Amino acid sequence: MAAPKSHYVCSECGATSAKWLGRCPSCSAWNTLVETAAEPTGGKNRYQALARSQPVATLSEIEARDFDRTPTSLEELDRVLGGGIVTGGVVLIGGDPGIGKSTLLLQAVEALSRQMKVLYVTGEESGAQVAMRARRLGLDGSQVRVLAEIGLEKILATLEAERPDFCVIDSIQTLYSEQLASAPGSVAQVRECAAQLTRTAKASGCAMVLVGHVTKEGALAGPRVLEHIVDTVLYFEGDTHSSYRLVRAIKNRFGAVNEIGVFAMTEKGLKGVTNPSAIFLSTHGDPVPGSCVLVTLEGTRPMLVELQALVDGGGPNPRRLSVGLERDRLAMLLAVLHRHAGVATMDQDVFVNAVGGVRISEPAADLAVLLAIQSSLRGKPLPKGFIAFGEVGLAGEVRPAPRGQERLKEAAKLGFSIAVVPQANAPKKPIDGLTVHAVARIEDAIEILRGM
Repeated sequence: MAAPKSHYVCSECGATSAKWLGRCPSCSAWNTLVETAAEPTGGKNRYQALARSQPVATLSEIEARDFDRTPTSLEELDRVLGGGIVTGGVVLIGGDPGIGKSTLLLQAVEALSRQMKVLYVTGEESGAQVAMRARRLGLDGSQVRVLAEIGLEKILATLEAERPDFCVIDSIQTLYSEQLASAPGSVAQVRECAAQLTRTAKASGCAMVLVGHVTKEGALAGPRVLEHIVDTVLYFEGDTHSSYRLVRAIKNRFGAVNEIGVFAMTEKGLKGVTNPSAIFLSTHGDPVPGSCVLVTLEGTRPMLVELQALVDGGGPNPRRLSVGLERDRLAMLLAVLHRHAGVATMDQDVFVNAVGGVRISEPAADLAVLLAIQSSLRGKPLPKGFIAFGEVGLAGEVRPAPRGQERLKEAAKLGFSIAVVPQANAPKKPIDGLTVHAVARIEDAIEILRGM
C-alpha cells in the first residue's frame, strides 16, 4: 500500500511546497513550513459560490444601503462591532487562554436569544460544561441551542436544519473536515473550515463568530488568510491577573478600526465599563513627580490615561524601559529632549509606564511622555488637573493630534483644568474650566512647565 503523499504548508501565508525549505518562497518568512498530508482532490461542487451571481453593473448605479444591525445588549461589544451584529457578517475573535472569550460570547448568545434564533457550537467543551458556566453566570439559557461537535460536515448539516440567525463556533482550531486527511488545527484544516463556514454565513444570512487561538507572540494562530476571509477581527487583551479586559477591533468592514470596548470581569461574567478613563488614572491624593495625564484616542472614544516616568541614576550603562509604549520611540524622544530642550538624560535610567495595562501606539503621546520625564528629573510634580497631548518631531516641533477638540472637551468634562497642546489644536472658543497653553516647539512646553 502506497504511503500517503504529503507537502509543506506555510503557517503564515498558506503557500505550499513539495519539500521542506527554511524560508517560505512566497512570503519570505523563516521556519514556517509545516508538513501536512496532501488534500484529496474535491469534486466539482466542493466550492460553492458565496451568493447568486450578479450581472456587471456601473458603480454609480448600484444602490448603497446601510447594513441592518442587531444590538447584542452588551454596549461595549456593540461599540467595537460598530453598533451590533450584521446579517451574514463573520467575526473572528482571538485572545489568550482563560481571558474570557467564551464567557463574553455566551453572554452575547443569551442576550440575542431573546430576539432571534441562536446556536452555540463548542468543540472544546461538552454541553454539560457550557451549561455549568451558564448557571455560574446566572444565565437562563432557555432559548440557546448548543451543539458539541468538531466535525465540519455535521456542523454544516446542523446549520442547515436549525437555520439560526446567530452562531458561535468555539473554536475554529478544533474543527476538521472529512475531505482533508490532516489533523484538526493544521493550516489546511483551519483554512478550509473557515472558508466553508464563511460561505455558509454569506449564503444563509447567519451572523457568525469564530473563536481563534493565539500564538505565544499574541497573534492569531493559523494561516494569515483567516483574517482576510472574515469581515471583522477582534483581539481580547488584558492581564489575567487584572479584572479588566479590552476588546480591540483590528479589522472591521462595518465599523471603525482600533475601536475598543472595556470590560470588568466579575462573578457574574463580563460587565461593560462606562467610564474607562477611571481605570487608567491612578488615585494619588496629591500630584506626584513623574506623572502626566494623556488624552488618547481609541477609535472614536477619547480616553484619559496616566503616564508615569521614573528617572534615576543609571551609571555607565543607563537603561530605557517602556511598558505600554514603543521602546524605540522613547529613545528617540530622549534625544529630541536633549538636543532641543537642553535636558540631558544620557547617564540616567529612564522608565515609562502606561497605568492600567493599556497599550498606546499613537504618536500623540509624545508630549505627555516628555513632560512626565522632565517632571521626574526635576522632582517636581505637575499641577493638579494637568493634561497634555501632541506629537513631537525630530526637529523639536510639536505636531497636532487628530480630533483635538474632542480630547479637550473630554478632559474638561472630567474636571481637568490645565492643558498643554499643539498650537494647531488650540480651541477657537474658550472651554469652560480649562486653561489651554498652545505650544509650537518642545522647548516652549518645557518653559511653561518650569514656570508652573
